[in-house]
Formats: sequence, structure tokens, C-alpha cells
Amino acid sequence: MARRVAVIGAGNAGLVCIKCCLDEGLEPVCFESSDDIGGLWRFKEKPEAERSSIYRSLMVNTSKEMMCFSDFPMPAHYPNYMSHSQLLQYFRLYADHFDLLKHIHFQTTVRSVRQRHDFSQSGQWEVVTESSDGYKETHVFDAVSVCSGNFTHPVTPNFPGIDTFQGKCSHSWEYKDPDEFRGKRVVIVGIGNSGGDIAVEISRVAEKTFLSIREGVWVVGRMGSSGLPMDMMLLRRAAFMLAQLLPRALLNWVLERAYNQKYDHRLYGLQPSYRILDRPLVINDDLPVRILQGALQVKPNIQEFRGSTVVFDNGAIEEGVDAVVFCTGYKATFPFLPPSITNSSEGELTFFKRVFPVSLEHPTLAIFGLVYPKGPLMPVEEMQARWATRVFAGLNHLPSLATMCEIIKKEIKTKTARNSKITVLEEDYIPYIDSIAQEVCARPSLLWLFLTDPGLGWKVMFGPTTPYQYRLCGPGRWEGARQAIFTQWERVVQPLNTHPIPEPKSSGLTRWLGLMGWAVIIFAVIAFQRQIPRFF
Repeated sequence: MARRVAVIGAGNAGLVCIKCCLDEGLEPVCFESSDDIGGLWRFKEKPEAERSSIYRSLMVNTSKEMMCFSDFPMPAHYPNYMSHSQLLQYFRLYADHFDLLKHIHFQTTVRSVRQRHDFSQSGQWEVVTESSDGYKETHVFDAVSVCSGNFTHPVTPNFPGIDTFQGKCSHSWEYKDPDEFRGKRVVIVGIGNSGGDIAVEISRVAEKTFLSIREGVWVVGRMGSSGLPMDMMLLRRAAFMLAQLLPRALLNWVLERAYNQKYDHRLYGLQPSYRILDRPLVINDDLPVRILQGALQVKPNIQEFRGSTVVFDNGAIEEGVDAVVFCTGYKATFPFLPPSITNSSEGELTFFKRVFPVSLEHPTLAIFGLVYPKGPLMPVEEMQARWATRVFAGLNHLPSLATMCEIIKKEIKTKTARNSKITVLEEDYIPYIDSIAQEVCARPSLLWLFLTDPGLGWKVMFGPTTPYQYRLCGPGRWEGARQAIFTQWERVVQPLNTHPIPEPKSSGLTRWLGLMGWAVIIFAVIAFQRQIPRFF
């Protein structure tokens, strides 16, 4: 009889977890509190309590080839950076293709997840659910996958004098569009990805918009060299390996100098105290332009409120403020889980590879997405699900408790030595996803690829680290992975090629200069070889 797995949530993590359960011969039962799939990426006109909420204009920050599921490429005609509605449509295609919907119980909320009385022997869980009509039911599961997300409980700071402010205070969780801020003076607090987006959007309709930040950020656009997706240019194995060989201080200097060439972060009031490699970047195409146009002013942290007057840490005062929008993040809370898991004195340190709570006697509960990778989140969640479901099925095993704790301590020591303010949930993309892929034997072997399929090896090594690379070998190997890698740039180009322009005919001078260039290179190589001492 197949082991039953409770999957909490039917967003992108929940969908891929259902699929991974089926791949490993498990029986998934998914509980979704709303009436549809999509989770965070399903737009609603009004925010709903205990659920994530997004704004109307939200676009993804990672390109389609980097963020897709590893065995299901996005349609070639999709734009490289999609709206929330297009991403939701992709989820529907994925769910239909793998027949996942039949495993989901909609309008069913999980109220509690508790260990059974014989947990020390069985590792089983009691899950209490409540349907939309108030009917409660208790289920027994062999394992539990928590895929409910981290963006449901907003965090709002309490500034001195905030109670004297008569204007509207809201959180980005409530924000939908800028219409209500038209002609007003607005302060945006916080500069994550949402803070940047909302500040830019409000600045287009407001009388004046102020962006208050506690510390600066490194801001980059979605577009890389030659107009190609930035993440496809940056997230490459060869680049990462080269970076490992160079001093980190040098890499920081080079990257900071490169990004400051376009606009000086210090001049624009965005220069952070930390180095560029220490934190995830903020993705925004328009923020610097709005600052340059004077439509958006960057301010330091708020010191206090005096009615409609806002005082900033540097003594600057702005009067007549009509509204404040807090883009100050969320608290990852899981009220249905046992307090022993969520209220540990060591916090995140108790999660092995950010997935398995080490406090449990049996590894039969996993939390997905509890990580901030410097890259796309969806492939990370998929790899977490592939690993966790194999552990649930008894095909993979975790190290001993002592070993896991030692690994966690070393990771934290390395991170804090680099930057004392870094959070333990932040991870470099390639090493983190590779470390989990190694657990399930899905990490591609570069040496083997170069020996058996040099063309593919070259693309894996020097091309973008797209998710298809993790379907080339091991359990879950997909026959279409190689073809997907070889055609990934075609899918990048297709939505851009709406007005094809013929290539200019090369002139005789161009061909002559090209030949001369090759001649110089060949001559230099021959000259260099003659300078090498001969030992034989």
C-alpha cells in the first residue's frame, strides 16, 4: 500500500510536490484553502486573510527558461518575463499535463498537524482539516509537505508617533493598484522587490513619492547584455567556478564597478553598507529612471511621525503626507504546526538544508520554499520536493542528528564570517540547488558529459544553469532534457522576433578585417608557443 502524503497548499510548490510524490510511488492528498490553484500567483481584487496577495501589475523577476519546472518547458511564445496571469496559466498547463488536479481538495483548510501517539515508531501525523461549510475531519498521513508559502502574515513596524498620523497606512499585502494615491504625497517604507515596484508605480500618479529605506540595496534590471535576460547571463557554472578561484573582495569590486557604470548607487541614495555578493539583488528596471526624473525621492529611515509630518533619520522633514505604504516583508508562520517546530530557540538553524526540521525523530515532515536563493525560487522548490519525497519513500536517508547539526553550524559560521547581518535563509543559487541535487543523484557530471557528449557538456558548463540540467541523469531523468537545453535560446528569441530584420550583408572590408584578425591570433599563438621552454 502506497504511503500517504499530505500536501498543504496548491501553489507552485504544492503542484510540484504532488507530481514528485506520484513519481516516487507515493499517494499525495493536497489541501488548498481557496477554490483554485496558483497560491501567491493568483490575483484577487481584494486581499483575503491568511492568504498571500499580489498587486495587479506584478511581473516575475526571473526569466521563463530559468524558473520553469525541469521537465516541462514553458511555451516558446511566452514572454521571457511574464505577468502573474501568464504564470498562472503555465501552472494550469503543468497540472493538466501531469493530471494533478484530481489529487487536490479545494476550499479545505488545514487546522492542525500533530504527531500521532505512536510517532516514535510510525512517524505518522494526524491532520485536521476544515471544509468551507465548517465540517472538520481528521486524517492520518505517513508524511506531510508544507507548501503554504511565506507571504501570508505581513510585518508592519511601529514608528514613534504613528498613532498621530491621520492619513492612510497600509501594507504592500493590501496594495492592488495606484489609483487611490493619485495626486497625493506618499511615503513608501522598504525596498525589497515589492517596495521598488510599488514606489515606481505610485510615483507615476502621485503628487510626490518618497522611498524610505533603512539601508541601501543593489538594484539591477531584468535585461542583460545584448538585451538578453540578465539571469541567463549571470547564473552559469563556469562563472561560478571562476568566482570561487578569485578573492571575494575583488569580485565585489568588479561587480560594483560594473553596476555603478550605468548609474552611481551612492549618487542615487541607494548605496548599501554591504557588498554586492552578500545579499540578493533587487530587480527593478524603472527605479533609477524615476529617481533621475525627480518623481521619486530616496529618504533614510523614518525617525518619527508628527501628525501628517514625517521626520527622517537625517533630520529631513516632509509635511502634508497623505499615505504610507509599508513594504516591510512578511513573517514565515505556520500556525497549524507543532510549536516545537516553529518556535525553536535556534530558529532557522533547526532546518537541515532549509527543508527538514532536525528536532523530529523521523524525517516525515518537510517545509518548502523556506529559503531566499540568489536566483529563481521555483527550481529550488522543485529540487527540494524531489529530495523530500524520496526521503518519505525510504529511498534516501538523512545523516545522523549530530552530523546534520554540525553541517548547519558550519554553514552559519561561513555565512556570518562573510557578513554578520546576513540571514541564514539566504543561499547562493548554484551551490544550494547542486547540494540537494547531489542527494538525489541528479547533479550533472561535467566530466562525464564532456567525455560522452561534448556539445552538451559545453552548454551545461558555459551556458545558463537552466532547470533541465537536473533531468539529465539519476532518478527522474527526462528524455527531453537534452533537447530542451539545446533549444532554450530559441524559446528566448521567439517572443522577441515579432518584427524580423534581415541581417546586413557583410562587406568586403568586413571580411578582410575578419581574416586579418584571425591571422593576428594565429601569429600570436605560434609566437607564444615558441617562447615555451622545450623539456623533451
